[in-house]
Amino acid sequence: MSLFNGLQLSYWLRRYAQSQLRHPQFAFLFAAEPEQEWVSIDCETTSLDPKVAEIISIAAVRIRGSRIELSDQLSLLIKPSGQLDPKSIPIHGLRTQDVATGLSIEDALSQLLNFIGARPLIGYYLEFDLAVINRQLKPWLGIQLPNRAIDVSGMYYDRTVSAYNPEVDLRLESILRNLDLPHLSRHDPLNDALMAAMIFQKLRKNPNKS
Repeated sequence: MSLFNGLQLSYWLRRYAQSQLRHPQFAFLFAAEPEQEWVSIDCETTSLDPKVAEIISIAAVRIRGSRIELSDQLSLLIKPSGQLDPKSIPIHGLRTQDVATGLSIEDALSQLLNFIGARPLIGYYLEFDLAVINRQLKPWLGIQLPNRAIDVSGMYYDRTVSAYNPEVDLRLESILRNLDLPHLSRHDPLNDALMAAMIFQKLRKNPNKS
């Protein structure tokens, strides 16, 4: 079983999505993927419910070949339209005053689109981040992100699961420990994007099951 690993829109769905694009300056999203380039992303949100959550911070870092480009990163704060859920503040550590001067969601998404281009997206449980991004992106741009999405938890599952090991621990700390990777502080979107990038590189270089 693969968990949201490498999904890409079909040719005809991409053609239809391109026809719905409201701002032609973002037509580059439908260009060919740059060879050996990816972007790892992560968001912090006002809620854990993707149907209502708004993005309050987002980070992305580029990957080229075997390198994670630490100097080529994006980190943005966004001012939400509503109030922060007090229950979410201990998770992401951002208070109302911290995001009060943040970017509008349209400005932040515009910067994000220019940063990611047509590159495939990498993330840990990326489905949640993309659900929130796409829900806020579509009313403005007319489309959801057409980029291929690669979830590192799905990559890890495919590598690890077997008849002798059917229950795979997909917690981030377990994946990092088993791959002998450093555990950075969580719920900082740049740290989370970096950890997903490290997992991706480790599994991509050594895709065989252990």
